[in-house]
Amino acid sequence: MAARGGNILILDDNTDICDSLSDVLTTQGYAVRVFHTAPAAIEALDQASKSESPFDLIISDVRLPDMDGLTFVTELRNRSIDQPVILMTAYGSLDVAIKAVRLGAFDFLKKPFDVTEFLVSVERALAHNKLLTENKTLSEEITHRWKLGQIIGKSKAMMEVFDLIKRVSRTSANVLIVGESGTGKEVVARSIHENGLQANKPFVAVNCAAIPEELLESELFGHAKGSFTGAHQNRTGLFQEADGGTLFLDEIGDMSVALQAKLLRVLQDKLIKPVGSNSYKQVEVRVIAATHRDLQKAISQGKFREDLFFRLNVITINVPPLRDREDDIILLAKFFLKKFSAIHHVNVKGFSHDGLTFLTSRRWPGNVRELENAVERALILAKSNEISQEDLQFDEKRPVTDFEKTENGAYLSLKDLEKKYINLILNKTGWKKEKAARILDIDRTTLYRKLNEYDFKERAPETDLNLP
Repeated sequence: MAARGGNILILDDNTDICDSLSDVLTTQGYAVRVFHTAPAAIEALDQASKSESPFDLIISDVRLPDMDGLTFVTELRNRSIDQPVILMTAYGSLDVAIKAVRLGAFDFLKKPFDVTEFLVSVERALAHNKLLTENKTLSEEITHRWKLGQIIGKSKAMMEVFDLIKRVSRTSANVLIVGESGTGKEVVARSIHENGLQANKPFVAVNCAAIPEELLESELFGHAKGSFTGAHQNRTGLFQEADGGTLFLDEIGDMSVALQAKLLRVLQDKLIKPVGSNSYKQVEVRVIAATHRDLQKAISQGKFREDLFFRLNVITINVPPLRDREDDIILLAKFFLKKFSAIHHVNVKGFSHDGLTFLTSRRWPGNVRELENAVERALILAKSNEISQEDLQFDEKRPVTDFEKTENGAYLSLKDLEKKYINLILNKTGWKKEKAARILDIDRTTLYRKLNEYDFKERAPETDLNLP
């Protein structure tokens, strides 16, 4: 039976050190088992992993008679033994410490070390292991009860979406997914693909709003060498890349009417014609389209072809906004908390009462994407081991500045304001483009297009200021 404090394995060929560490740990309420050789320790870890009382922490010397500590850590990870490991050595160096951490060690202590320092390291490692265990348990519970693919939800609205996905997945019919930005339309598309007949075939996604109109046709259908300036060789389009599988056309409502006509022909005939080519190529592709726009209104305005709408809209899946999924908010928030706690190695145990109240009372205009970003930011900036309403209201508390003005006090144009803000986020994230794109709520393709449009010059990575 596991001790209240946790089960700890000590590996060291020095019996005096083992006795000393064991005395210190047992006094603190931990259960300790001591081993003097790596093979014996590995065998015990293998057996314990199959029981109800696995080890929670491994403490090992670097210098062992039969296997050095670094090799020992590598062997554990190869066996999928993922409990935290604290390495000790009397011959420590920075290079060895760095290598140990890279191999998967949780901490590195140089002998002789202070007892308080040792116990702090042990407590941190055990808290980290508990966090990973809870995260795994939560993930398994969600997987079995409230998850379909990468979609999480237990509300009535999401149960209806789950049911529709399962039924649609069994067919090859085209699907139109509608919903507000941030609701997870691409995640729904991926779930349809992964649960369907084409699961082992390609899933190719393209954001129609992120690619300039003059390039989108080439992206979809490919082009022949010499068909336009810069076409130095033949290029395969996304329809061909998705052949046999699924092509996801996100933000289909932003596609030009001229290109809509060509897309309609492909859906009817299952033939594509690369730009500049005189020959057609046959493709067998399931098309899933998505939009946050009102296509019926776009049709009445002449901005979307009605015949294409009916061709795409064989089945419609309406992804509800988060404000209509109140039962899912806490479930999602806790899932994101566990996820980012493990990623950032931050021990935050949960949400305070006012934090939970804030989560469920907020309308979340940015939907699931906004909630995910809010939880990650609050986790990083939390002042205690619980996320409070104050932590979640970070943006709302930020004082108003003159960011929107030029040096002479004049207001910026919308274009200049966008450029200035993109530059701010890039600097705050140390020019980590994936992180910057997430904060800006745009995909990386759009960010790269903006960088080119505003003639940003690539910079060496700066210090990441932990902007969430």
